Amino acid sequence: MPSPAGIGVSQPRALDIVLASLEDSKAENIVPIDIQGKSSLGDHMVIASGRSHRHVAAVADHLLKALKDAGFGNARVEGLAGADWVLIDSGDVIVHIFRPEVREFYNLEKMWQAPDLEEETLH
Repeated sequence: MPSPAGIGVSQPRALDIVLASLEDSKAENIVPIDIQGKSSLGDHMVIASGRSHRHVAAVADHLLKALKDAGFGNARVEGLAGADWVLIDSGDVIVHIFRPEVREFYNLEKMWQAPDLEEETLH
């Protein structure tokens, strides 16, 4: 089944496009996280920072254009107006672009990079 934002384009290519766009936009502290098997939201999550509201918005705009130009269609976007934390959902790759202080507060990397518990573990 094709992703909601794209039309059957392979997910490793989507991740490559996301990472290249973030690098090209001078996003900082880019962290890709493999969430396959951890969540049904997507296969990869990428977390990055912008230096200011304006930089976060510019990085997000650049990424949205790169995804559209690569044939992934229009990704879903939240938070672009405020540009403290922009969420871009391209289907298989979910991107969070934060201002540094907001990123530090929510610390998504710690939550998503936690080791998986064994299936036999009782809660």
